[in-house]
Amino acid sequence: MKVFSEGTSAIQQGAFRRGANMGMMSVEHPDFLRFIHAKKDPDAPHVVANPRTKKMYVIPRSIDLASYTIDNLLPESRATNACFTIQEAWDMIVKNAHATGEPGICFIDRVNQNNPMPHIGQIEATNPCGEQPLLPYEACNLGSIEVSKFVVKDRRDLDWDSLAKTIQLAVRFLDDVIDANHYPIPQIEKMTLGNRKIGLGIIGFADTLILMGIRYDSEEAAEFAEKLASFIQEHAHQASETLAKERGCFPNWTGSTWDTRHHRPMRNAACTTIAPTGSISIIAECSSGIEPVFAFATKRRVLDGQEFIELHRLVEKLGTEGNWLRDRVRNQLAHGISPREIPEIPRELAEILVTAHKIAPEWHVRIQAAFQKYTDNAVSKTVNLLAGAAADDVDKAYRLAFEYGCKGTTVYRDSSRENQVITAAHTIGQPYTQMLSPRPRPRKTSGQTIKSRTGCGTLFISVNRDENGLCEVFANLGKAGGCPSQSEATCRAVSAALRCGVNPRVLIEQLKSIRCLSTIARRKDNKDIDVLSCPDAIARAIEEVLGEVHHPVSVPSVEKCPDCNYPLRKDSECRVCDRCGYDKCG
Repeated sequence: MKVFSEGTSAIQQGAFRRGANMGMMSVEHPDFLRFIHAKKDPDAPHVVANPRTKKMYVIPRSIDLASYTIDNLLPESRATNACFTIQEAWDMIVKNAHATGEPGICFIDRVNQNNPMPHIGQIEATNPCGEQPLLPYEACNLGSIEVSKFVVKDRRDLDWDSLAKTIQLAVRFLDDVIDANHYPIPQIEKMTLGNRKIGLGIIGFADTLILMGIRYDSEEAAEFAEKLASFIQEHAHQASETLAKERGCFPNWTGSTWDTRHHRPMRNAACTTIAPTGSISIIAECSSGIEPVFAFATKRRVLDGQEFIELHRLVEKLGTEGNWLRDRVRNQLAHGISPREIPEIPRELAEILVTAHKIAPEWHVRIQAAFQKYTDNAVSKTVNLLAGAAADDVDKAYRLAFEYGCKGTTVYRDSSRENQVITAAHTIGQPYTQMLSPRPRPRKTSGQTIKSRTGCGTLFISVNRDENGLCEVFANLGKAGGCPSQSEATCRAVSAALRCGVNPRVLIEQLKSIRCLSTIARRKDNKDIDVLSCPDAIARAIEEVLGEVHHPVSVPSVEKCPDCNYPLRKDSECRVCDRCGYDKCG
């Protein structure tokens, strides 16, 4: 691994950037634990196999994870409770991915279920970004269509006829590349010419959704993703079949699934792929691959360490056309203020301008799965998590990827590595010099009143809106007592922040889970109390009005919280209560 890494570092792409490398290792390989720990200092035993002799081993917990060899392993027959289990191996994968973004996962058995060339060999790995499963010595040959260019003038649909013609042209072009290419060694030339795999995909998917008024994390987006992927795959296959009639099938067609299962002449063993397209999307000035927009104002770090901030080009275009992109709006976007909280941005547009970290992990996976359903090869997709995400969020994302039919996925927790290539612009350490004043309160507002039981009595919380969004919060105790002055002060501060354009989710994060001894003490005898304090109740009321109440996840543990008797959830080495915030570690 080190030799390949150093070689790629020395031989750079275009003399400006180093090439991509990715190592893949089977969970059955003896070096598996060393592999998943390479970048950081109740079940059956986890069994590994010598890839040469096929002899089976188990891994003792006493080994040194950084330096063990196969001589430190035990024969499978000597498995004991002192050996690593399957669950522990899985937990290590999740813990490391949470810490560094690696390892990603590839469901290699699912990949081989869709291997069009089983008579040639089994697939053991993919290209460096995971989207192109390849047999030994195969090369990837990828191209992407900027799909937002096909949105019609009224922005209600795509120009499907023009897209179909472009797909046909792209498939023909990619097939020509196979013959025009110069191959470094004979084995690569033989395998690539024998199978003639290509990978046609798209860029600009998120931009397409924005132009068509579709929010990325929605059923409509998932349905559109399936429709688009199905259309591209169908027309790519038609184009490849046409080429097969003109130029002949790929040489290894006989015995392939196109021969034995589909009975269809094809010029290419595989036709479609969704690549990450990080560089070409910058050149094309559009969103990358099928990823959501990372941030509407981003900070990029280039090779010499310099950093620069740029506004997402589609937002710039729409803002210029709509005459709402003023300096104040630019400044707010650059400092991470949600478009929903910026009055100048039209409300319909603001509702669909959602970024990667505002999208729940499940929707990241669902969009990936929608494309994978109609993609020959695989789909490159990152599930973006906030910096404060828990290891359980990684676990859930990986399990959902398997459940929804993906061939693999990657999770990246923001700021989990140094020298992150792209970050949201508002993470820069420059002071925000523009002081904001609350917008005036209108004479009439509308809202909801939420009733909440606290340790001081019943608290009635009113959350109101004006034409620009949430604008004020009031709280009133149903009976005397408690600390009404503190609740009033909290509500006044929250109301002022809302009318300044502060994202309400920021306020929720600040207030939620604040604990009050009076409330905690009374919870033990009064099960109607479901908050931790008055500030916690205010946060939950705002959350409920926004429609974002998150229910506690179900857990198999029967251990109960000593404060509220709610089932505890395992979080790394801790036990955490999702109801009252109790935690116990060690």
